Amino acid sequence: MVKESIYGLTFEQLAAWLLERGHRPYHASLVWEYLYRKRVTSFSEMTDVKKEIISLLSDRFEFQTMQQHVKQESEDGTIKFLFKLRDGNLIETVLMKHKYGLSVCVTTQVGCNIGCSFCASGLLAKSRDLSSGEIVEQIMNVQLHLDQRHQDERVSHIVVMGIGEPFDNFENMIDFIKVVTDQKGLAIGSRRITVSTSGLASKIREFADTGLNVNLALSLHAPNNELRTRIMKINKAVPLEPLMEAVDYYVETTNRRITIEYILLRDVNDHTEEAEQLADLFQDKKQRVYVNLIPYNPVDEHAQYQRSEQDSVLAFYDTLKKRGINCKIRQEHGTDIDAACGQLRSKQIKKEKAQ
Repeated sequence: MVKESIYGLTFEQLAAWLLERGHRPYHASLVWEYLYRKRVTSFSEMTDVKKEIISLLSDRFEFQTMQQHVKQESEDGTIKFLFKLRDGNLIETVLMKHKYGLSVCVTTQVGCNIGCSFCASGLLAKSRDLSSGEIVEQIMNVQLHLDQRHQDERVSHIVVMGIGEPFDNFENMIDFIKVVTDQKGLAIGSRRITVSTSGLASKIREFADTGLNVNLALSLHAPNNELRTRIMKINKAVPLEPLMEAVDYYVETTNRRITIEYILLRDVNDHTEEAEQLADLFQDKKQRVYVNLIPYNPVDEHAQYQRSEQDSVLAFYDTLKKRGINCKIRQEHGTDIDAACGQLRSKQIKKEKAQ
């Protein structure tokens, strides 16, 4: 039997699993503390837990379902990890240093089927979803790295923006959030977590109904259907009209602001015309949206797309500001270490195939 990741259980699931085997929830609290507060890396280190429970856990679960395959460190402190999963697949996880703390970007799928024409993540089609344990384990691996280097540093923020579409792996992503926000464990505040979607309208509504109070980011990248369909094939299935209805439902249900992610592509979507259209799109909800303008990291396989000129970026920004749209130009991280999401994974797979 292939063992599951011990990190894949929420506290409630762990307590129920032990209760089914005759053990009180108190024991789940002990195990949970060892996992996320003491951050042990083996069941044998859980010295206060009954031997019978240790035996049950070790027969069914394990700590390491992935190994560090490549690690790249940027001059700005960004670290990109390439992990090899048990089945040989590769995923990326990124640690970024900000003034407000340490943020980790996690991956939710092996590959991506959304097919954005400018993105490195979709160069390889999705082969499977990650389990909730594999997503949590990315956070734990980064935190253990910090524990070894800086005893007082903690992962403070999480962005679910790595390889894959998080809402296409909805249940595992939700369990992941429940694990990392649990106050008895890592206790990462829900308002310090952002989940990004390319625009699965039905899942945006479902996400609004969870009551988890984490942040939502929408990868929009174009202000009209014709352009968005050209660069993001998901727009054929979910055009802007139902997508904007889902955005309205989200902000009305949660009373939360939504971040609009907009990658600027030279001479594609970076004209003042598109900026005006973007402002029109959100004019009736401009107090509830925040536009994040993102400089493009070129991808070799998508040579038709280039980074926008600085003058175009500033003109786009100024147009939105004049129209009353809250926006900023995203600070870049790790531009010297395969910064684009999925880029390191793609290069490594090519390298290993060539050997």
